[in-house]
Amino acid sequence: MLKKMVRLWSLWFGIIPLVLSILAFFMMNVSSLMIGALATLIVGGLLAGFIASIKQEIWEKSGHNVLFFLYPLAYTAVLWAVFMLISGGFYGSEVWWYYGISHIAMAPIYFMAMFMGEGRLFLWAPLVYELAFAAAIMASVAFGKLRPAFHKKQLLSILLVFALAISTGAAVEWHRSKTVLPSYGFKYGGGYSSTDLTPYEVTNPDNKLPQLNTKSSFIISNPNEMPILDGAEAAYPVYSGFANATYKNIKNVMAEKEVVTFTNTIYAYERLLSGEIDIYFGAEPSKEQQEMAKKAGKELVMTPIGKEAFVFFVNHKNPVDDLSVAEIKGIYSGKIKNWSKLGGNQARIIAFQRPKNSGSQTLLEKIMGETPIIEPLKEDVPEGMGGIIEQVADYRNYDNSIGFSFRFFATGMSPNPDIKLLAINGIEPTPKNIGSGKYPFTANLYAITLKDNRKQQVQPFLKWMQGSQGQEIVEKIGYIPVN
Repeated sequence: MLKKMVRLWSLWFGIIPLVLSILAFFMMNVSSLMIGALATLIVGGLLAGFIASIKQEIWEKSGHNVLFFLYPLAYTAVLWAVFMLISGGFYGSEVWWYYGISHIAMAPIYFMAMFMGEGRLFLWAPLVYELAFAAAIMASVAFGKLRPAFHKKQLLSILLVFALAISTGAAVEWHRSKTVLPSYGFKYGGGYSSTDLTPYEVTNPDNKLPQLNTKSSFIISNPNEMPILDGAEAAYPVYSGFANATYKNIKNVMAEKEVVTFTNTIYAYERLLSGEIDIYFGAEPSKEQQEMAKKAGKELVMTPIGKEAFVFFVNHKNPVDDLSVAEIKGIYSGKIKNWSKLGGNQARIIAFQRPKNSGSQTLLEKIMGETPIIEPLKEDVPEGMGGIIEQVADYRNYDNSIGFSFRFFATGMSPNPDIKLLAINGIEPTPKNIGSGKYPFTANLYAITLKDNRKQQVQPFLKWMQGSQGQEIVEKIGYIPVN
């Protein structure tokens, strides 16, 4: 009897699903990943269940027990729950490869799921087939003449195991959803940028980089002498504007070599230390980045070229307009968890952060001082050539969100009419309050170089940036002049 049951399982829950998953693999290439896979498995499961139900030998070999076809459902649910507990609900974990082996018939679908970062298919691919198969069997029993054995205690046991397993896995997912959000990903700059930098590119004939009122007093004509620039996303318009004003025939130069680049704060800083670039533009480096320079035997030279406000913002419908420094610390330490504590609505505070060693995260850490910062919200992001990585989630403007950035980035580069900037200690981040230093979170924008850089034009270029024409560019872009 056992051998006969194993043969039945191998056919209906091994060979048939494998054929369907191969078909689903091609269906996923011509339609939505989830829809293509699940639609194929549902239709195939219903058809397979109907064919199985009309074969008298099926009931005989299974001991006339209809519940024989419900065991795979319990198997899938229990296995999924176990792997959810092991991985903490992170579908990018390597342990899911072993889960895939246990459902080898779904291998083609799982390959595509791993490649596209669609981890939900680990559960739903086998589950929908098994549910569809069981539904067809039950329908045949209900409306047909066959009356196979039906043990209530056995049914209740299977349903209880299934429910407990699904509940356990769902609980892991629910707990993870508190700190991990659905992926947004970055749309621009090869995945490095969250906003479109095209309007600030020197090679864009329709760029909106500012023009000087008079001809630049400083010009670099030799492409080999042009310092290579890189930096933070929020600083890109500034250093692009500098190059546009001082690098002769910049568009032609960029066709031959990249002297104005963007790889974001973290990578740009690493490129500075390795000597790939000459000037890095952004906020002050983090403690970790300063330590990196020390270990590399490099001395940083920080030249202030502008002032900027580090701002906190919320949804425009949020009744809270002002927070104190102590309240900011309370939110980002996790001590204040609800807006009602701050005069707002009864809603959980969703506090977004930025990646470690980014300019804005470094300033948050400076504000927090010795106060520990809560774990940041994260998201699962599909990675090139398959797999999923976990990274800090980008800001989403939910009604109960709070985020932070630099004023120019939030209002100039990536304006959003549905957010509002918060006053801090009753002081708004206006240009006047930033220039005077009255606004509590005023920060410098730096051009950072290495002391041992021998490129001839670096020092004259830095001096020009701090001069009247460089500061004119800074102000026209939207920052506050350093003087």
